[in-house]
This record gives sequence, structure tokens and C-alpha cells, in this order.
Amino acid sequence: MKIAVIGSNMVDLTSYITRMPVLGETLEAPDFSMGCGGKGANQAVAAAKYGADVLMMTKVGDDVFADNTIANFKNAGIDTKYVQKVQGVSSGVAPIFVDKSGQNSILIIKGANKYLLPKDIDDAEEDLKNCQLIILQLEISLETVYYAIDFGKRHGIPVLLNPAPATKELRIDKACQCDFFMPNETELAILTEMPVSTLDEVEAAAKSLVNRGLKNVIVT
Repeated sequence: MKIAVIGSNMVDLTSYITRMPVLGETLEAPDFSMGCGGKGANQAVAAAKYGADVLMMTKVGDDVFADNTIANFKNAGIDTKYVQKVQGVSSGVAPIFVDKSGQNSILIIKGANKYLLPKDIDDAEEDLKNCQLIILQLEISLETVYYAIDFGKRHGIPVLLNPAPATKELRIDKACQCDFFMPNETELAILTEMPVSTLDEVEAAAKSLVNRGLKNVIVT
């Protein structure tokens, strides 16, 4: 199956800490790790590991992280034809702070991900038309997400949207044009403004989206 993932990549910069420093304080942290992440990149790698033929469309910066990100895609067998560098811009990064109990605090800097635009979809039209599924998330501009949904509808390609990170700015009418919608319970609550504390409430919130035109809602 040929899948196009249109979305984000991030470099995870994880610091393992005993506690967060207060303002003006410097603390030594016990450990640090760096890895490739980002919701779009994670989708692409997961699909590739399950045997899909994956085309990734994303933007990286012109910094030290870019080549490592591209190499990671290639190592996973992902087509990087549309993984493009943006000059003078940092790659997307996610500084992560994990305390002794395993609780984490995360910052997201989109960096080059902000430069993935509708024009990039137009430029890749011939290759995208050969895909059987388009996968999206929300770490790129909503304008590009909406354009990708319209592209899928125009060419008869099913679209799967994972609405993460959830934002009330997402147009539900546009999201309901997708063929598959995959929120988690928290995202479902944010987007529907309905409770999700029980299974019945989750089902009611999901059905409210089906009633608005969504074909398939998968709540994780």
C-alpha cells in the first residue's frame, strides 16, 4: 500500500532531571538523550515498519539535525523525495524534561515545519495521486492540513487525520470531511466539548462527529 504522510518531524531532546530548576537557578541533570520524533515522522516510521510504501512530505532546517532526520527516514525505508531543507531556519525540536517519577514536560518548537505549505502539495501532485491513503496530524499549519484534505477528496484518496496536538482552532466541519479521524480521549473532549470520563460518554462524543459527517471515528 502506498501511503503519503504530510506532516511534521521533530528532534526529541530529552533531559532526565531530579527536579525543574527555579528561575535563575542552574542544576546538573543526570542524563540526556536525543532521538528522532514528531507526530508526522512517527506515523511514517510506524507505517513503514508495518510494510507500507511510505512517501514523507515534511520540511527540515539547515542545521545539524536535518541530515540525521533524513537519514532516519531512509533507514526506515521511507521515500524522502519531498523532505526538503529550509535555509536559515532551525529544524523542529522538542525539548523534553523527565523527572524521577517519569512525569514529563515538553516544549515544541515547530521550526521548519511551519514552512510546509499548500504549494508543496501542488508540487508533489503527480506522486501524491498515486497514493492510496493520506495521513495527517496537527503539527503543521492548519491551512496545509485543510488543503491536504481537499486534495484527497478531489482525487478520491482516503484521508486519515490524527488531531494531535488538539486545538480548538481546528475546523470540525473540515475535519469531518476526512475518511478516518483518530483522536485520543483528551483530544475528543477538547474538540467536541463533551465529557469523556466513561465509555458511554466517549461513544456519545464520537457519535456526535459521525452525525456531522465523519465516516469513521477511532478513539484511542
